[in-house]
Amino acid sequence: MNSTSRRDFLKLAGLGVAALAWRAPALAAPAKPLNVLLLVSDDCRAVQGCYGAPTVTPRIDQLAQRGLRFDRAYCQYPLCNPSRASFLTGLRPDTTGVSENQTFFRDKRPQTVTLPQLFKNNGYFVARVGKLYHYGVPKQIGTDGMDDPASWEQRYNPRGRDCDDEDKIFSIITGEKAQVAVGSGNYGGTLSWLASEASDIEQTDGKIALEACRLLRENKAKPFFLAVGFFRPHTPYVSPKKYFGLYPAEKLALAQVPAGDREGKPPAALTVTPPHYGMDEAQQRVVMQAYYASVSFMDTQFGVVLDELEKQGLAQNTVVVFLSDHGYHLGEHGQWQKMTVFEEAARVPLIISAPGMKASGKATQRLAELVDVYPTLADLCGLKAPADLEGSSLRPLLDDPERAWKKGAFTQVRHGLRGGLGSKGPKGRSMADGRSVRTERYRYTEWNAGAAGAELYDHTSDPRELHNLAADPKCAAVVQELKAMLHGGWQAAKPQ
Repeated sequence: MNSTSRRDFLKLAGLGVAALAWRAPALAAPAKPLNVLLLVSDDCRAVQGCYGAPTVTPRIDQLAQRGLRFDRAYCQYPLCNPSRASFLTGLRPDTTGVSENQTFFRDKRPQTVTLPQLFKNNGYFVARVGKLYHYGVPKQIGTDGMDDPASWEQRYNPRGRDCDDEDKIFSIITGEKAQVAVGSGNYGGTLSWLASEASDIEQTDGKIALEACRLLRENKAKPFFLAVGFFRPHTPYVSPKKYFGLYPAEKLALAQVPAGDREGKPPAALTVTPPHYGMDEAQQRVVMQAYYASVSFMDTQFGVVLDELEKQGLAQNTVVVFLSDHGYHLGEHGQWQKMTVFEEAARVPLIISAPGMKASGKATQRLAELVDVYPTLADLCGLKAPADLEGSSLRPLLDDPERAWKKGAFTQVRHGLRGGLGSKGPKGRSMADGRSVRTERYRYTEWNAGAAGAELYDHTSDPRELHNLAADPKCAAVVQELKAMLHGGWQAAKPQ
């Protein structure tokens, strides 16, 4: 995007060119406890401008200019509830026992001290606005959903006009080509969208931003941990019309799926059949337009909160973290949405800005996992973390982003499998268990411990994961090395 169009967008979004100048004051060692502002997006892949992607995200890009951008950060499970339960407890899905959207982690681990609970126990004001633990979109907006009351002092569930505009939402129903208007239903599982006539502040995320600003104003006198959970770009992709105008659909570049790409992968790896749900190219572009628009809308609300942090004089003493619960497919391998362990679904945006850090404005190629966020924030704020955490503090990378680090990042998923090759799940359904390890060069994946197939991708030559090398004799040694790491688990890949 050129500078003129960026200025036009800022004017259109009501930000003003002055918003580009947002910076924290010069960072220095804090004289008082650090605050934490945790900003979480839903279903947002690493598609921000600072990641070299085509979306207009000036506010997140600004945070990257004063923080450390993690270019190889990965979720532990590409689905909302398992991922959120994982990074908010600092435990991996096998430990939380959460692998779908119905299980509440407290039913499995009632004594766990969560990330916000640790701060609450240490005298911080702790609150959340919007979606942190799981609840459905859009039907449960305005409710506590599957929240954990022990984690928070205060919790707020703003509900915007987007929840009341269901009769206007368009949805491409899975498996059908036609774009149809649906008057009601659960849009959270469909490719659905709305170019809304409403303003930013009428939408749920707009209300979330304003509520977060109020909490910053009213609680600035004591250390705080404020978690802000935006809903977008989760489906339905709802945002004001002006954001759709940033992305003319006919100009969007589609993900390319070369001949033989899907055929070279285990059937267990692919969840969308037929490819692209049968959408033609014009429909794919409309879905991408709506998704990108929703990302830019979320970015603007992100900026509203950052501006309030600055206005209240809190930026120089606050750790700010931006992340998404998992990545998202936009047509790669014919896949859409999540629930795979391909790069697009496993990789997440992660930016950390902390007072006193030496790597401001830099990026790191070292591996990070969402399970690392808990120990990192505890470390930065001088709090004693529970001994059972299963991640590693990223604090050393904030000063030296090139240092030697962990050898692997782990992502897993479980979903239905056609053909009866998997273990038996609910109602006797065959299930595929995918476990993947990402190193700085490779991704290695096994399905049902290899019985349903394996995958190896060399990201040096194949960043789009088009060529499965798992059966290539030339790669046998690499397969054996990564197999040992995968089966050795996260402890075998700890930071050096």
